[in-house]
Amino acid sequence: MATSAAAASSLSLLFAHPHSHRSSSNPNPPFSSGGGGPHLRRPLRAAPPSHRPRCVSDAAAAASTTATRHRRPAEENIREEAARLRGPGNDFSAWYVPFPPAPGDNPNERYSLDEVVYRSSSGGLLDVAHDMEALARFPGSYWRDLFDSRVGRTAWPYGSGVWSKKEFVLPEIDSDHIVSLFEGNSNLFWAERLGREHLGGMTDLWVKHCGISHTGSFKDLGMTVLVSQVNRLRRAPLSRPINGVGCASTGDTSAALSAYCAAAGIPAIVFLPADRISLQQLIQPIANGATVLSLDTDFDGCMRLIREVTAELPIYLANSLNSLRLEGQKTAAIEILQQFDWQVPDWVIVPGGNLGNIYAFYKGFEMCRVLGLVDRVPRLVCAQAANANPLYRFYKSGWSDFQPQVAETTFASAIQIGDPVSVDRAVVALKATDGIVEEATEEELMDAMALADRTGMFACPHTGVALAALFKLRDQRIIGPNDRTVVVSTAHGLKFTQSKIDYHDRNIKDMLCKYANPPINVKADFASVMDVLHNKLNGKI
Repeated sequence: MATSAAAASSLSLLFAHPHSHRSSSNPNPPFSSGGGGPHLRRPLRAAPPSHRPRCVSDAAAAASTTATRHRRPAEENIREEAARLRGPGNDFSAWYVPFPPAPGDNPNERYSLDEVVYRSSSGGLLDVAHDMEALARFPGSYWRDLFDSRVGRTAWPYGSGVWSKKEFVLPEIDSDHIVSLFEGNSNLFWAERLGREHLGGMTDLWVKHCGISHTGSFKDLGMTVLVSQVNRLRRAPLSRPINGVGCASTGDTSAALSAYCAAAGIPAIVFLPADRISLQQLIQPIANGATVLSLDTDFDGCMRLIREVTAELPIYLANSLNSLRLEGQKTAAIEILQQFDWQVPDWVIVPGGNLGNIYAFYKGFEMCRVLGLVDRVPRLVCAQAANANPLYRFYKSGWSDFQPQVAETTFASAIQIGDPVSVDRAVVALKATDGIVEEATEEELMDAMALADRTGMFACPHTGVALAALFKLRDQRIIGPNDRTVVVSTAHGLKFTQSKIDYHDRNIKDMLCKYANPPINVKADFASVMDVLHNKLNGKI
């Protein structure tokens, strides 16, 4: 049920040039950005998957063509190796544009990515637009093979799941300015038993484990891009007076920001709502040396304060109001296509809080469609916790009445947001993909999480929200048993162990916890142990 997007795209200003299958008039392939990377060899044309040749990695392309590539000099690290092998630049570029374009706006309004700007002249959001005409000089098959050739490598910076798509992300940044922890490349888990036994025989159910990343959440994908750009701004020749990077957070954003700033040696400032995030999330920015302010307010209150502070002090704003992060997050969509050998799934279900991620997935899929890597985009589902569901209510009103709310407490704390910054972005993504918004109560999301765990996962509550939405859409027969469906898991379950402990202890008020599996206290003698095992296993021992 993937949606064809042959009609005019909602991202028409960003993706203004349809893909071309013509061979490039340039006999040479593009090079890594702006003098910032090694010479690229044009990948071989695609062969059937069973015997597709592996393309030479980017760093290796500049080495000799002998069968064996010698190791770099022992005193040289991979960043220095990339600088030594750097080839000529390319003509790819990107810039900020207003989003969405409003009547009366200046159609020529645009800003360099090197400017510190978060909103358009009319006060609206910004988005990153790419020179699609330049990218379209190369056919979709070129980009598919180039991206495939970089997977699993250590050549700087292309071993990262984000920077392996550098030309689609920040094409002009010098590779020496990139701050990467080799994020991305997360596994796509075939949820065989969950689909077969609990979802009406679903045969093609997958979970994209974005939480299997450096700091345990998908936020790493965007933060590597944002902190890399800040690193570029702080370094010569730009030498911008940026003293630090700040964010408001429900936990995962602060963890990612703190880690990447620590790697780059840039001060990080974090505003957290007091007593509303897990200890596992709280300790991450503390351990990474960030300045952590615990504030007696909710996320929306923290967000208001960080905006005021960054307007007065030379602190760069890292929240998803800043569209740079979405450029990294969109690579998860491209990665899903890669993992399916460039076949498009029918459905992708994404938990939604501040709502930048649902748009980022759409942007990644749509960019691939426009440039000819694929021929359609999947239908998107945004899943919200019922205690923080402003987008769901907006959707149910027929997109006629958006009302921010004061979010109630939810186990899915990272999406406990009542006034999302990226609501307009989410609406564009959902309308363009014939998308759906669904909600999950606290009991529904916790039961879905626990049931998934019983089939081999260790899901976070936010993944529970997405899985609960899937259960509802299967019950309504909107998603079919043979539809290829991807549930996006945004964080690692180990960051939310207390919610699991409370569930399995049946220590949650007004919740049955029907899949609870508490430990059994048994006397330390053989007969007692055997009695318990006989009862537990119905005598089948």
